[in-house]
Amino acid sequence: METPLEVNIHNDLEVSMKQKDELRTGTLRMLLSSIHSRLIEQRGHGKTELTEEEVRDVIIKEAKKRREAAELFTSGGRTDLAEKEKKELAIVEHYLPAQASDEEVEKIVKQAVAKINPGSQKDFGKVMAEAMKELKGKADGTRVSEWIKKSLPF
Repeated sequence: METPLEVNIHNDLEVSMKQKDELRTGTLRMLLSSIHSRLIEQRGHGKTELTEEEVRDVIIKEAKKRREAAELFTSGGRTDLAEKEKKELAIVEHYLPAQASDEEVEKIVKQAVAKINPGSQKDFGKVMAEAMKELKGKADGTRVSEWIKKSLPF
């Protein structure tokens, strides 16, 4: 049984195929393929379907791949390929929750720091894990990491 998120992607794929939108069609097919691969991987662990959160995790990973590829292409002087990756990223991000504002990220990081009360740089990972519980899918890990570095006294 498919999750509502998968159903949305399938429906959007059908629409993009009718509209002959090659970029959107290709991106959605890639997304569904990644979700299907994750399902096959999970079958090895005895699971027969993915949860909504697992599907969202796959989409987060695909968005991160596009973001990193765009940065690499830009730094390599391939702006044409970087633009393609950015367009694909926009399509993929459509299926993620709305991104948290800087104020929201800062507030959640401060709450995580207060809860963990880190004594040294070694506690960075604990603070990161606590903050990402709230921000998963809403903020990129790199962005959260930067806010934690700003918030820690050492």
